[in-house]
Amino acid sequence: MRPWKKNDGFRVLVDYLWPRGLKKEDAHIDRWFKEIAPTDELRKWFGHEPEKWEECKRRYFEELDSHPEALSDLVSIAGKGRVTLLFGAKNEKFNNAVALKDYLEIKFNR
Repeated sequence: MRPWKKNDGFRVLVDYLWPRGLKKEDAHIDRWFKEIAPTDELRKWFGHEPEKWEECKRRYFEELDSHPEALSDLVSIAGKGRVTLLFGAKNEKFNNAVALKDYLEIKFNR
């Protein structure tokens, strides 16, 4: 997880599990949105295998589409200013925060 920066705005953790080795008091997280993380089933299926990335994103987008109420608070917060999506995965290119950012940009034209 990236260290806190002054211009991060509202910092949101979008993983279902708390990142290993990170103390909550050191995290500088404003809100933990467990409910918008991919399901365990999808996360395990993906297994951080880059060749499954596009299919993983498609499935995750379907999960998000089927639970719009989970996104409502995040969208509301984002409408008020800068939001930084935080994740615990080691891979900075293939993780649910990247997929969620893509989803929000597609759905809300940002």
